[in-house]
Amino acid sequence: MTDHILGVILAGGQGTRMGGCDKALLQLGGQTLLSHVITRLRPQVAEIALNANGDAARFADFGLPVVADSIAGHPGPLAGVLAGLDWAAGQGAQAIITVAADTPFFPNDLAAHLLEASHGQEHPLVLAATKGEAQTKSKSKSGLIRHPTFGLWPVALRDDLRAALGGGLKKVVLWSDPHGGREALFPVGDFDPFFNINTPEDLTRADALLQQEAT
Repeated sequence: MTDHILGVILAGGQGTRMGGCDKALLQLGGQTLLSHVITRLRPQVAEIALNANGDAARFADFGLPVVADSIAGHPGPLAGVLAGLDWAAGQGAQAIITVAADTPFFPNDLAAHLLEASHGQEHPLVLAATKGEAQTKSKSKSGLIRHPTFGLWPVALRDDLRAALGGGLKKVVLWSDPHGGREALFPVGDFDPFFNINTPEDLTRADALLQQEAT
C-alpha cells in the first residue's frame, strides 16, 4: 500500500449511453462495478473517496466519503479530479490517484507504476497509457493512447486547475501537458486493462472477461 497517496474513484459522469443510470451501481458477476473498483484500488492507496454528483445517500453502503463536483455543468473528469484534490488537501495529502468507476479491470499495480513514472517531478502528474490503435481515445505525441481518468495528480496544483476549469477548459491533456505531465506505459495482454463500460454490450463483454479472469 502507498501510505501517503489517496485514491479517488470518478463516478461523476451522466451515463448517457447506459440510459442515464449510475454505471457504478450496475451489476457485474453479482457485485456492483463500484465494488470491483474498490477491491482493486484499496490495496494500492491509503484512503479512498468517491466523486459523484446528486444524492450521496445512494452510495451509503460503500462507506466512502462522497465528494461532488464544485464546478457546475458536468465539465468532465477534470472536475472530479479537482473535487478529489480538494478532499485530499483536507486530509493533508500531497497527491491523489484517480480511477474510473466503470473500468473494473484496471491494473493491480496502477499506483506503483504511476509513482515510479513521477520520479524527479516537482509536482507528480502522470497519466496511464497503453500502446495500440486509438479509437475513442486520442494518441499523444509519443504515439501512446492516454487514459486520462487514470492518473496521479498533485494537490499543490489544485487552484491552478480550478482556474482552468473556470475558464472553460475540459480536455485533460490540455491542462496536464503544459504542467509537465508524463505518461506511464502499461502492458496490454488479452484485453485492454482500461476497457470501460459505456453500453449494455460493453457490460456483456465485461461479464465474459470477468469469467475469463477467474479461470
